[in-house]
Amino acid sequence: MQAIEQKILSRIYGRGRGWAFTKIDFVAGFGEANIHQALSGLARAGKIRRVCHGVYDYPRHSDLLGQFLSPDIDQVAAALARKFNWRIQPSGEAALNLLGLSPQVPGRWVYLSDGPSREYPIGEDGRQILAFRKSPLKDTGFKYRESGLLVQALKALGKERVDAAVIKTLRRRLDPRLCRHILSDTRAVTGWILQIIKQVCEAPA
Repeated sequence: MQAIEQKILSRIYGRGRGWAFTKIDFVAGFGEANIHQALSGLARAGKIRRVCHGVYDYPRHSDLLGQFLSPDIDQVAAALARKFNWRIQPSGEAALNLLGLSPQVPGRWVYLSDGPSREYPIGEDGRQILAFRKSPLKDTGFKYRESGLLVQALKALGKERVDAAVIKTLRRRLDPRLCRHILSDTRAVTGWILQIIKQVCEAPA
C-alpha cells in the first residue's frame, strides 16, 4: 500500500498546489479500493486535504500567512465534473470573480451543469457552498470554457455596467489566439452580449 501511496502522491505533486481530485482521477492505474485507502492515508498524514465528500486537494500554502489557503473552488468544481462526467460552466459571481471583474470572493459558487442540481459545503467550516444548477444545454454546451465564462460574466454584470474598464480587463484575461474560436462559439448568443464579445476580441487601437 505504501508503494501505491507514493505513486499517487507523485502524480498529485506533478499537478501542482491547488489541484483538486477524486479517486476517479487515478482509476486508470490502480484498483478502486487501493485508491480509496491511499487517499485516506495521505489525508491522515497531512499530505493532502479532504475538502468535501470524496474530493481532496493538494493545498496551496501562503508563506506570508504561514498557513494553507482555502481550496480553489474552481478546481473542486472541475474535479466533481470529471467524477460525474458533467459539463459545467461558472455563472454569476463565480464567473465575475474568475475573470477579474469582481474582487468579491463568493460565499456561494454557482455552476451551470448538464447533471442534476446539487450542493456541496466546502472546507472544514463548510462556509463556502459549491452549487451545481441543472441548466439547458445551450448554457453549458460551449466548445471553449472561455466562451461560457464571458457569456455568464456579462449576463451577471448587465449591459449597463459594461464600460471601457470592463472591456480592458476581459482583453487582459483572454488569450488573443482564442478570439476567432470564441467568436464562432458565441455567434448565437443574445445580441448585446455578442457585440461586447466582438469588442473584447478586437485588437485595441
